[in-house]
Amino acid sequence: MSSVESHSKSNLPTLYGQRNPLPSHTPSASSPAPALNMTVTLAVISHATAVARSALRVHPPSRHTTLRLRAKSAFSPRTAAAASGAAAVSAGGGEKEATDPRKMQVAVTGAGGRTGSLVMKLLSEQRGAFAAPRGLVRSSKSADKVRGVVADAGADACVLVEGNISDPAVLTTLCEGCDALVILTSAVPKPRIFSMIKALVSKVLPWMENKRPEFYFPDDGTPEQVDWLWQKTQIDAALAAGVTKIVLVSSMGGTQLDNFLNTMGGGGAVGAANILLWKRKAEMYLVASGADYTVVHPGGLLNKDGGKRELLVGMDDELLKGDRRSVPRADVAAFVVRCLDAPEASNLSFDLASREEGEGSGPTQDLAGLLGALVGRTYDYSQPKDAPVPLP
Repeated sequence: MSSVESHSKSNLPTLYGQRNPLPSHTPSASSPAPALNMTVTLAVISHATAVARSALRVHPPSRHTTLRLRAKSAFSPRTAAAASGAAAVSAGGGEKEATDPRKMQVAVTGAGGRTGSLVMKLLSEQRGAFAAPRGLVRSSKSADKVRGVVADAGADACVLVEGNISDPAVLTTLCEGCDALVILTSAVPKPRIFSMIKALVSKVLPWMENKRPEFYFPDDGTPEQVDWLWQKTQIDAALAAGVTKIVLVSSMGGTQLDNFLNTMGGGGAVGAANILLWKRKAEMYLVASGADYTVVHPGGLLNKDGGKRELLVGMDDELLKGDRRSVPRADVAAFVVRCLDAPEASNLSFDLASREEGEGSGPTQDLAGLLGALVGRTYDYSQPKDAPVPLP
């Protein structure tokens, strides 16, 4: 409520309430006294930032269409593309491809993120079932990244829209004519540099009490804005445009007021940030909207290959009670795409994690079938009680 393998089993305590999110280091008698040089400091800052990003819930020139939309734009994808001199909807496929009633037209917000770009790639590769996907990106740099990821699917693999999730006009343009929306946006905390230095010192000086790094959210990117208000804006725009299916990627931990992620940006104890609770508020709004919804709560996201592990599903954070709380983002992306048209995923909220490679019964092949284990169960949105965030 987006890491270089930062949620491996050894790092799970940093996500779910343990004390020290930095790599352990035990000085020995033969070791020189630790020095706070810039290289080490930057490495630690990079590590902690990666942990924060991946816990939440993220190119050569080509003929892909990119639409740059200004605030309050009334252009449709076709008129915007024509005005910019670009191909109208998708190069090579033309308008017939984008309006083929046999293919689902999917819009993706957060398409420039690491998981979002994987979703775009999978959609662009499954052209028998899906039209060229539309992705919302914040900049031309993000657009180039997505083009690179989907390049193997051909020059007309996707349509990219540049804009902001806070702008209803941009969202309306993105969703116009679409059947489904995938929401992959999340607030991302930033580390406070001085707190990182203190945390580093506390790790290498055995007599010093361990300190946890502190994070903050930028003024224009708080969880209340990004994970609640602007997700609500996305849902409203999608429904107004006639979208009938919405898949929202959130995060595990929403039932836990004291979850570590809720403390990030709040200065320690559960404070003003409460990112999982703001995410939960958006989930509850979607559930009550009347749309056909699927809410996916992945555990810590791993930058590992997908399709190589046994996947685990559950509800109400029950998977957090075990020791398998992470999942490759590639598997999350595959699950998202499968949930778009799987009857088993209709009006369903669930948690998703994975075993380690080589554990269990082997890689999960039937994603929709896995959801069959949840038949008859309903996610309990009455929890948590007495939340500091005003939940419905």
